[in-house]
Amino acid sequence: MTFGAGVDVGSTQTKAVIVDDAHRIVARVLIATGANVTRAAETAFGRALEVAGVARAAIGYVVGTGYGRYKVTFGDAQITEITCHARGAHATFPRTRTVVDMGGQDTKAIKVGPDGAVVDFSMNDKCAAGTGRFLSAAADVTGVSLDDLGPRALEATAPVRLTSVCTVFVESDILSYLAQKKTVEDILGGVHKAIATRTMALVRRVGVEDEVTFTGGVSRNVGMVKALEAVLGRPLNVSPDGHYMGALGAALFALERASATERAGEAREPASPIGA
Repeated sequence: MTFGAGVDVGSTQTKAVIVDDAHRIVARVLIATGANVTRAAETAFGRALEVAGVARAAIGYVVGTGYGRYKVTFGDAQITEITCHARGAHATFPRTRTVVDMGGQDTKAIKVGPDGAVVDFSMNDKCAAGTGRFLSAAADVTGVSLDDLGPRALEATAPVRLTSVCTVFVESDILSYLAQKKTVEDILGGVHKAIATRTMALVRRVGVEDEVTFTGGVSRNVGMVKALEAVLGRPLNVSPDGHYMGALGAALFALERASATERAGEAREPASPIGA
């Protein structure tokens, strides 16, 4: 059996996925990236091997992706997270034509073709506004855990309007609203709405086409899902494994290359003599 592996090294989390030759996920691992990016990649991959119960030699090909993809020193190739998220989203939801990938430090809007290839993309690579980091800042100021941010935001009855969507200034905005006795729920509702509105500007650059799939770590935030659906005016595809989409796409690319290499080797193998 042939296996492919993908290792997605993100700014906050590193994910590893292993798929078999039937395209089934046999292992998925998520760990904190930390300061040593190379070690995070090695650790995530090692744990994925343990979960899958396969030896390193059984992995035909490894693809690194994410901002730290070149630190996947044991990888056979590196592919951008944009391409990998598009592939992972398309494999999970085959009718995907638009992908919104929201991670810790950036957000991307990706236009996807019928075959899962990237047609166009847009990203806020110079500012952390509208990303997981923005949500983390809101969590720090309000004292609400990241896991509870989304559910609390859904309880908002009159979401506040943020004067700035800059991560640097969000703290002062939130403190100002707390001083005005605004509820934490209304503040968080405003935070999620501001991120969704900023994300919509990115999506408009590539064009919104059904179906829309939400990927990345923030896709686990139900408040963010609802806020994006509100500004987009349509439902989103959201997988429970949305934060693994980049690693999944990388693993599928790896499987393709492993299979191609295997077929090429079989083609070059000389035929056995008659009677041997």
